[in-house]
Parts: sequence; structure tokens; C-alpha cells
Amino acid sequence: MTGRGRPFLRSRRLVVLLAALFTLALAIGVGALVFGSTRDVPPPRPVANRAFLSSLTPDRPAVVWAVGDGANGSDSARALARRIAADGPDRMLYLGDVYDNGSIEDFREGYDTVYGRLAPITAPTPGNHEWPAHLQGYDRYWRIRTGAPTPPWYAFRVGGWQLISLNSEAPHSPGSPQLRWLASELRRTRGTCTLAFWHRPLQSAGRNGDQADVAPLWNALRGQAKLVINGHDHNLQRLRPRDGITELVAGAGGKNHYPLKRDKRVIFGDDHHDGALRIALGPGRAELSFVAADGTRLDQSTTRCETDRGLTPGGRRATRRETSVPTAGDSGPHDR
Repeated sequence: MTGRGRPFLRSRRLVVLLAALFTLALAIGVGALVFGSTRDVPPPRPVANRAFLSSLTPDRPAVVWAVGDGANGSDSARALARRIAADGPDRMLYLGDVYDNGSIEDFREGYDTVYGRLAPITAPTPGNHEWPAHLQGYDRYWRIRTGAPTPPWYAFRVGGWQLISLNSEAPHSPGSPQLRWLASELRRTRGTCTLAFWHRPLQSAGRNGDQADVAPLWNALRGQAKLVINGHDHNLQRLRPRDGITELVAGAGGKNHYPLKRDKRVIFGDDHHDGALRIALGPGRAELSFVAADGTRLDQSTTRCETDRGLTPGGRRATRRETSVPTAGDSGPHDR
């Protein structure tokens, strides 16, 4: 090759390289314009809780079920939902994840076809799948269902316990609006008969593992709560008490199963069954059972707490107007 040919080839290669870099930069720029808004999660809008209210008889014993990670419209998820409905629960806690992206269409096709008949007695918390589009999906669906704005976090009373729905997908660091609200709620509440639930667990022996970022939620509950219920890992777990709080994972709602690894913190673990957590609440006591879709009781335990009878989450005696949601025993679940 002649000396003149080499500069020509080098120039040609430089042109090709620059063209490739320009194309890549253009693609990245267009991608940012198209997809950037989906990565920017809309901030939560705290509103007064008029959607998920206390029972008409908040100190009467009640049956509550908790399950997450099953809103995909599958036969396995529907079978588990039928098991829950057959028990005639007073309340159901949905622990988050509506597949695949938590759009209003996903709620209609994946959630409503599975849990729709339980919606009148359901208290939800958002998962990582639906939170990025929560304004269009989670917030909108529950506003349609309840007729009231959807609070990103809230509290209510049932079975002699205070139940607190927290949000692991919204800001929850010390000083955040959520932590300030929780601190205020807990300052006005005496006793330890408090159950908190959110999506991602602080402790887990499953595939997703510990979610250390939710520690501020846990730390705020120390000394004032006895139970924390989570989903996210697609299995069932009961962990040893930590700081006086027992954490349970009930994410085997029917999507699939995540394997469990050996972990000395786990008292009970199951990564083979679709199942949910049945909680029989009464003043000073909670009976907990993991139940498979076929009705098999996989694990049972009891938790005791210090009572604070007759008080609302705000620390005052409940009025009928403040506790106006019917339980399943009042009206029964139904399809919409």
C-alpha cells in the first residue's frame, strides 16, 4: 500500500467512528426524551385518609389477610384469592406489585380480575412495579374504588389494633414527609398493638434480600409496634423478633416463587407454595397463620401486645363518623 493510501483510510475510519458516535448520542438523547419521564416518579401527594377507614366496631376481634405480588390475572393468583374470600375476612392488606407496570389497564386486567371482589375491604400499599406510574394507575384505581383521594400512607383501626400502611417506594428518610407523619401518628398512640405494612422488607432470606433503605420506617416503629408485614420477595417467611417486632413476608401471591437461602433469622420459610398470611386480631393478641392456596396451614404463631382500647389512630376515642367503613361482615365482598 502506498503512503498516500494510509491517510485516506485513516480519515475514512475517523469519519465512520464519528458517525457512529453521533448516532449513539442521538439515540441516547431521544431515549432520554421518550423514557425520561417514566424514570421520574411523581412525588406523593399527602391527603387526609378518607379512603381506607376503621371498622365500625374497631375493638371487635377481626380476621385480616395479607398477600402481595399476585396481581397478574393468573389462575394461581385467582385460586389464592378465592381461598381468602371463602374465609369471609374483615379486611385484606394488599402488599404491593400490580404487573407488569401498574398502569390502569394492569389494575383492571391483573388486579381486578383477581382481587376485585375483595376491593371494598382492601387496604393497599404500593409496590415497586406500580409506583413509578402511581398517578395514572395506583392512585386512580383506588380513587375509583373508594370515591376518595388515595393517600400514599395512612392508618386505621380494626380488631383492637392500629394498622399503618407505609410506603417503601416514596421518600422515607429521616425528615421526609412520610417519617414526620409517622412520628406524629405514633406520638398520639399508646400501647404496642400496632401492625405496619409496606412492600419491601427490611429483612429477607429471598432473592431480593434485605432492603436496608427502609430502616428509617422500622426504626420509627421500635417500641410501639409488634408486627411488620411485607411482600416483594415471592415466598413466605416469618423472621425472629428484632427490636420487639416480628417481621413476616407474604409475597407468594401467585406470580412465581423466589428461592430462599439458609438464614438463621428465619423461623419459618416456604418457597414452594402460593399462599397468604391469615391474621386473627383481637385486643392484646394476634394469631398468625401462613395458609396455602389449597387451605393447608403451613405455619402458626402468636403475638401479644399492650392494649390501648377504644382509641383512634390519632389517640382519641372513635366516633361513628370517623369509623364509617363496613367490614365484610357488614356488607360482604362483591364483584364490581
